[in-house]
Order: sequence, then C-alpha cells, then structure tokens
Amino acid sequence: MSKRKIIVLSMITLDGVMQGPGGPEEDTSGGFAYGGWVAPYDDEVSGKIMEKLLKPADLLLGRKTFEIWENYWPQHADAWPSINNVTKYVLSKTRNKSDWENSVFFNNQVEIENLKNSDGSAIQVWGSGELIQLLLQNDLVDELWLMIHPLTLGQGKKLFNDGPIPAAFTLVESTVTPSGVVIVHYQRAGKVETGTVGA
Repeated sequence: MSKRKIIVLSMITLDGVMQGPGGPEEDTSGGFAYGGWVAPYDDEVSGKIMEKLLKPADLLLGRKTFEIWENYWPQHADAWPSINNVTKYVLSKTRNKSDWENSVFFNNQVEIENLKNSDGSAIQVWGSGELIQLLLQNDLVDELWLMIHPLTLGQGKKLFNDGPIPAAFTLVESTVTPSGVVIVHYQRAGKVETGTVGA
C-alpha cells in the first residue's frame, strides 16, 4: 500500500512570516498589522502556478485556518471550484463538526498518521502554522511548495518556528515571477549530510 503524500504549501516572507497573506482581517492575532502582504506581488506567472496548485486535492487544515476558510470559501468557490467538494480534514481539540460539506475532524496526531498511511491522492496543507509545526516535528511532510516574497515583516507567525527535525529536501522545480516572488517545490530527500567545504 502506498502512503498518501502530505504537501505543505506556504506563502512566506524573506524572514519566514506566513501569517495573514491574503487580507488585512485574515489573521490579526498577536497584533499582526500587515495582513494582505501578498496582494502587491500578484502577476500572471504566479497566477498560472496558483491555478495548478488549486487543483482538486483533499486538504488537511488547522482549526484557525479552517474557521477562516469556512466563513469565506463556500461563497467564493468560483475562484477554487473544487473547494466545497474535496474532503477537509481538520485537526482540532475544540471542534468536531461543521456545516461546511465534506469536513472531517481529527483530535490527535495518530489520526493524521492513519490518514497518511491510507490509500488515496496527495493531501495539501495551506496556512495552518501550528499544524505544520507538528507535521515537521514528526517527519510527516513529503513536499514543500514555498512562495517566497521579497519583503521582511519582522513580526508574525513563522513557517519554521518551532523545532522541525533535521531533514534534507531536493529541489524539483523553481520559478521567479516578474514581481520577484521565488516559487520553489521541494521533495523530502532523507537525512542531512555534512562535510567540509573545499575538502
């Protein structure tokens, strides 16, 4: 039986901030004042890549991201046609149901591991900073799609904030957009190797 891949997709700044990329009110927790920082960097190249990434795929989300999405996407599915139909798996200790169709709630890591070990297609993780930390700490991330934007914010939730395990990745593809966003796709590639430069 083949395992399902877990793919983390994240818009980040040069200093690794991933909080509130989509809009001013998306996530103001911690006094975050720069919501919507992705908007000035939209262009045709990034738009085409996003079209590819928004293909139908089951989603694994943290509760906070899910709650932002369940209040937005059901009414805006024209921009992401598959979003209502795909399964949304949600890790939460405080919720176990939603009116948003095809939402399934997990309350522990074991359920995520069981999902990963089941038959099926790849699973995408968007946003969901705390969930991503858990996945990275437990070697559950198979691929990374990082959209690195040319700015620093100096505050906010960060992608690699809380102890990911040492891990190597292989670059699969990369694109630099006209607005200066570097979009990179990595696959998990085993253990970290060390050596002496120039030896």
